[in-house]
Amino acid sequence: MRILNRKAAAWVAAHPVAFLLQCINGFRANQGLLLAGAVAYYSLLSIVPLLMLVAVVLSHWFDDVELLQTIGRYLEWLIPGQSRAIVREVSLFLQQRSVIGWVLGVTMLFFSSLAFTVLENAMSVIFLHRVAIRRRHYLVSAILPYCYILSLGIGALLVTVAAGVLQVLGEKEVVLLGHTWSLQGVSGFLLYLLGVAGEVLVLTSIYLVMPVGRLSFSHALIGGVTATALWEVARHVLVWYFTTLSQVNVVYGSLTTAIVVMFSLEIGATLLLFGAQVISEFERVGRDKHKPVPMRV
Repeated sequence: MRILNRKAAAWVAAHPVAFLLQCINGFRANQGLLLAGAVAYYSLLSIVPLLMLVAVVLSHWFDDVELLQTIGRYLEWLIPGQSRAIVREVSLFLQQRSVIGWVLGVTMLFFSSLAFTVLENAMSVIFLHRVAIRRRHYLVSAILPYCYILSLGIGALLVTVAAGVLQVLGEKEVVLLGHTWSLQGVSGFLLYLLGVAGEVLVLTSIYLVMPVGRLSFSHALIGGVTATALWEVARHVLVWYFTTLSQVNVVYGSLTTAIVVMFSLEIGATLLLFGAQVISEFERVGRDKHKPVPMRV
């Protein structure tokens, strides 16, 4: 397998344009934009109940204000410019958390899992060559979304702790040779690196776990880093567009938040699935002894 990977890497390095066209062609053949639309739609259904569940659980250990600030800061990475509206809804829900019953809790947990279920199905389309060899047991597919929810909850716990430590660090000052330097800039930079590292880890875990079978960690990490870099570029472009050129609020009025969130999720899902397509095509190149895969229409 390592030899095939090396041969595939050598072929890709020698024919980068051909490999890119092969990935684009495969993405089109798999109806990648349609799959991304489905993932984005169910992500929109899942994101609010998921954040509410995580916030309710973590509110037992953290102050509500600190928790909401952390959620808002990193939610801005996923839906640039629209995190305040969702954080506001989560805040209102926290104020009424005492009335949450088992029925509501189970219902929210179910809706929180929908995005991961649809994402797994989308991955099975892109990695069809894996599914043809080995299928995942239906019980594993049923449990996997809830394992991801638990993992994201633990990740949110760790991020909240780290963010609190870094915020305290930002309030400190360093005095050297009579000069005083504030650590606020260092704290902000470390918070940004924390967000990037978390994004890479989440995307890598998706590429590692969602496809059927065992995927190379190096392939998953490359996909995670690539998707993170592409999303960072897209995120800054979205922020610039919505703050300078966009007239979406004039067209959609009160529906602006939902439309912008859906559009951001659509772009994010497209980049995520295209990264999976790149990994899939790389595996095909390696399997076919570093020969290009015939174009599909």
